[in-house]
Amino acid sequence: MEAENTSHVSKFLLLGISEDPTLQPFLFGLFLSMYLVTVLGNLLIILATISDSHLHTPMYFFLSNLSFVDICFTSTTIPKMLVNIQTQSKAITYAGCITQIYFFMLFGVLDNFLLAVMAYDRYMAICHPLHYMVIMNPRFCMLMVLMSSIVSALHSLLHSLMVLQLSFCMELEIPHFICELNQVVLLACSDTSPNVMVMYFSVVFLAGGPITGILYSYSKIVSSIRAISSAQGKYKAFSTCASHLSVVSLFYSTLLGVYLSSSITHNSQSTARASVMYSVVTPMLNPFIYSLRNKDITGALRRFFQVKL
Repeated sequence: MEAENTSHVSKFLLLGISEDPTLQPFLFGLFLSMYLVTVLGNLLIILATISDSHLHTPMYFFLSNLSFVDICFTSTTIPKMLVNIQTQSKAITYAGCITQIYFFMLFGVLDNFLLAVMAYDRYMAICHPLHYMVIMNPRFCMLMVLMSSIVSALHSLLHSLMVLQLSFCMELEIPHFICELNQVVLLACSDTSPNVMVMYFSVVFLAGGPITGILYSYSKIVSSIRAISSAQGKYKAFSTCASHLSVVSLFYSTLLGVYLSSSITHNSQSTARASVMYSVVTPMLNPFIYSLRNKDITGALRRFFQVKL
């Protein structure tokens, strides 16, 4: 195919989840509703943890950071999708596409790291309760979030800069509702082997590392809980990490489902529909998972609104 220099590429076309015009009003309403629920739910979590001094603990510090990242994660993609549906345009500028790649990967990887950090927090609380407050001090908690953010930012910057070096063909249609890195690389006419190699290394180290840490933490947690003699003690210990375990299971199962569906169907738009689960549905459900059976969160919100009213 005829190659086109990146300096001449002005835009890409996002084909979205469906090209059926009759479905667009329904999709607009659906994604607007999910986005508003995501933002409101996660803002309430942040509000609860900030306003109540009882929630100024490592667990809720990491939870508020996770909620903030989830808001940013969905805000990277959904508003642009809604604008395109409303204006009946599929276009995204070249600069806008690169920017979306950067921030989508930044917050996606940071989400991954925060889930691993939260697993470590639960491991320390259950397996080493006497040393918990000494080790998980505010400075160390801030350092873990800061290091996770720096690594995520550098990783996203590397991929974005590598995409900038690519030359693209005249075919610039992306069968997705976002500028997904893999789909953009597939459109290139120049050599993409360095990009593919870096993507594989990223999956191994930046996804495999946190997953390994989470599995190790929970293997130790299960061993510690089994060693507790009383049923009430076991229930209390398990209940402190049940919400996090639910979020981890949801996040990684949906990610796994996306990649399994893409390898089986080889249909890019089917993959785009499946990716809605981890990029939109999971951030929307996280506040419900953490608050439905969490008396600390619901109590903090109740007290906050009682004071305001």
